[in-house]
Formats: sequence, C-alpha cells, structure tokens
Amino acid sequence: MTASIEDAGLKRELEEKVRAGERLSREDGIALYACDDLAWLGGLAHEVRTRKNGDVVHFNVNRHLNMTNVCTASCAYCSFQRKPGEKDAYTMRIEEAVRLAKAMENENLTELHIVNGLHPTLPWRYYPRSLKALKEALPQVSLKAFTATEIHHFEKISGLPASEILDELIDAGLESLTGGGAEIFDWEVRQHIVDHDTHWEDWSRIHRLAHEKGLKTPCTMLYGHVEEPRHRVDHVLRLRELQDETGGFQVFIPLRYQHDFVDMKDGKIRNRLQARTTMATGAEALKTFAVSRLLFDNIPHVKVFWVMHGVRTAQLALNHGADDMDGSVVEYKITHDADNYGTPNKLTRDDLLELIRDAGFRPVERNTRYEIIREYDGPDPDRRETPQAMRV
Repeated sequence: MTASIEDAGLKRELEEKVRAGERLSREDGIALYACDDLAWLGGLAHEVRTRKNGDVVHFNVNRHLNMTNVCTASCAYCSFQRKPGEKDAYTMRIEEAVRLAKAMENENLTELHIVNGLHPTLPWRYYPRSLKALKEALPQVSLKAFTATEIHHFEKISGLPASEILDELIDAGLESLTGGGAEIFDWEVRQHIVDHDTHWEDWSRIHRLAHEKGLKTPCTMLYGHVEEPRHRVDHVLRLRELQDETGGFQVFIPLRYQHDFVDMKDGKIRNRLQARTTMATGAEALKTFAVSRLLFDNIPHVKVFWVMHGVRTAQLALNHGADDMDGSVVEYKITHDADNYGTPNKLTRDDLLELIRDAGFRPVERNTRYEIIREYDGPDPDRRETPQAMRV
C-alpha cells in the first residue's frame, strides 16, 4: 500500500474493510498512524467501539498495591525502582499490605491490582502467602497480581516452572495477571528500554499458560518514547495473533510513557530516556487508541488508564475507541513516582460516574472478569448542556 492515507480512495477502502468486519493488515495499521485526520480516524474507531460495547463505559473500584519497590532491574523509563539500601526503598510486611488493602474496604472495593519490583532476596513463598492473607482479609475482592516479568522472576528464585507457580498462586486466590512488562516487544526498541530478560517469548509463554488455566488477563503497550508507529503496529499484531490462539485477553491498555519530573525525595532523575524523548501529545494518544481499536478485532475492550493520560484526555479517548476508564485506583506509585503533572491519586466511584456521564456515556461498574456489577443511568437527555457520545 503506497497511496497516502489522505487519499479519499484509500480512506474509503479502509472504511469498507472496517465496516465489513475484515481484518486490517500491518500495512493498514502503519497507514492509519500516518493519517493526520484525527476526526476521521476517531470516528471510525468509535464505530467499532460502539458495535462492540454500545454507549457503555466500564469502570471498577480498585486499589493499586505495590508491596516492594526494590528491583534488580534498572529499566531506562522507570522511576519506581530502588536498589537495596536506598533511603526510600521499601518492602512491606504481609500484615502491612493487608492493613493498606483493608483501608478501602468500606468503599465496596472489588479488585486489588498488585505489581512489585523484582526483589533480589525476598523468598518465593512471600508471594503466595501475601495473596492468601489478602484473600482471607478481603474474600470478596479479586486479586489481579504480578506481571509476566514477575512470574518469570519467580521461576528463577524458586526453581519451579511457571505452570506450577501459577497453580500455587491460583490456589492462593489469584484471579488475573496484570498486563505489565510488555512495553514494546520489538527488539530494535526493547534493547534500549528494558533491563530484564523477560521478552516476547517468555511474556507470551506465561500469558498463554495463564489462559490455559482459565485466567483472563489484560495486555498492554507502553508508547510514546523511542519507538516508531511501525513498532506499535508490530506489538499489537503479536498480541492479536496470541489472542487468536488463546482467546484469553479481555482488554488492551495503551500506557503513555511518562517523563520523570524529579519529585522524589532524593531528587534523582531515574528516567534515562527523557533526555532524548518527548511525551506523547494528547492527539498522539488519541490516535494510538483509535488505531489499536481498529486493529484489535478480537479483543473486546480497550482501556484508558486515566492516571497516565489525565482525566480530560481519558474522556476524549472514549470517543476514539476506548470503552473502559479503569477504576478508582488510589495511590498509583509507579506513575506518580514519575510524573507530578496534576493527575489525582484517586477518583471515587462518584467521580468516575460524573466523568463518564460528562463525556456522554452510560457508566457500568464491572468486576475483574468484566462481569457487570451494576448499571447506572447515563447523561440526562433533557439537559441541553449535557454532552452526548459521538454519533455513529
């Protein structure tokens, strides 16, 4: 495909493919990223989003819990990790993690999202014991825990294969892995940003195993650093092919790379990429959501993680392919150790309802497996100033 995306004939061809439900190719994806007509691109993605999810925006009430920031890796983009002995390095006792998790119990919490550093000396048993204690303390809460990178790390420190590790974690209460550790899979980019050895082969192996065991998992992509649009397309197509095989991914989450604004206690800049990068603009973020929605014909949901995009861009993403605004979150340290550009630590259920309605959509509270907990009224149609979702 050599024609410009601004060519009316090529636009019609892509519209026809999308409306016929025909799968888009690698060349189609690259051409879509080259398109500067964001209104057209967003409208096409919104058609697909509406066909799959109607006027609904999903959300959940969750808490992010990072039990340790001590990590053997020093990934170029990461401001969260600390080395043993650094003054703001921490590792929680299991009782402390339980206390923090229970602090939100009265808000009808439905999910704990647990991600940690790759701690060099914590024993493997710490992790299933943590899940077991959290599940006993909060039996109604789903445990969404550990990246594929962490599972790979557990293999090394325990000597057990991932299959046995997953079995033990599931027995302790694990309901889903998290989607992290993916970043960008292409080695051309990955060698510059990642400082651990969990790459596409192990990441996909571990999620494939999780899907075989009945877990549904999210998948992610960290965009807006040193990668090019072709790398994003490659990343999505690898995940699309794995989804063809397993059907185990329920949501795709584009994660916006963040600069480090030196808001840490020690004043260090840990992000080694930012001297040669700029963060993705709002328009680039919306384009990424739209192209991802158009390429992913086999994953039902696309989530905008408002912490990494800001609430206004998150609202706009709902008209560019996204149908999920994540959750109430509470203290997302991994990003807030990097940014400090004004995103709140927490949105309450009422905050989320207001944001979703303000964008013109109907809020639906879900659990970790995307089962509906409660449907809410949408925007008031009698109020002239109430925005409505983009029409298709």
